[in-house]
Amino acid sequence: MLQFALRSWQEDDADSLAHFANNPEIAKNLRDAFPHPYTLDDAHTFINMASKSTSIFAIEIAGKACGGIGLHPQHDIYRLNAEMGYWLGQPFWGQGIVSRAINQVVRYGFEYLPVERIFAVPFGSNSASQRVLEKNGFVLEAHLRATIIKNGRYEDEMIFAIRKNK
Repeated sequence: MLQFALRSWQEDDADSLAHFANNPEIAKNLRDAFPHPYTLDDAHTFINMASKSTSIFAIEIAGKACGGIGLHPQHDIYRLNAEMGYWLGQPFWGQGIVSRAINQVVRYGFEYLPVERIFAVPFGSNSASQRVLEKNGFVLEAHLRATIIKNGRYEDEMIFAIRKNK
């Protein structure tokens, strides 16, 4: 089983981040805020933002940042919720890394953040992401039809969540 670590983002991760993130197969499953092509300038901008957070982590494999996972606490009436987002470099897909990372981040979120619910919003076409969430105890709360526009086509929005006191 391939080993990985979750850690904070560091400025010297920029080259590795730009390398692994610059992939249309990754960008197609993420919001438009995740650019494609993904440049070194994009990497520096992201690292600058993420390094100020205590809940956005690099997924490190063999000493390199090869992906990311994070919790984004919500505000106002959603203040007891956090949205989880994640991605992993394509060479590492199918090895259980994202599943194990989700498990660690959920435990971290419920222990250190003032949240009662963690949710994720994979696209309807991203069945691999849906499966990994279900494997980690997330439940499908909503399936919204054709609510997302990505690369000029409609996508379904799937809302999966896990609660602190299941």
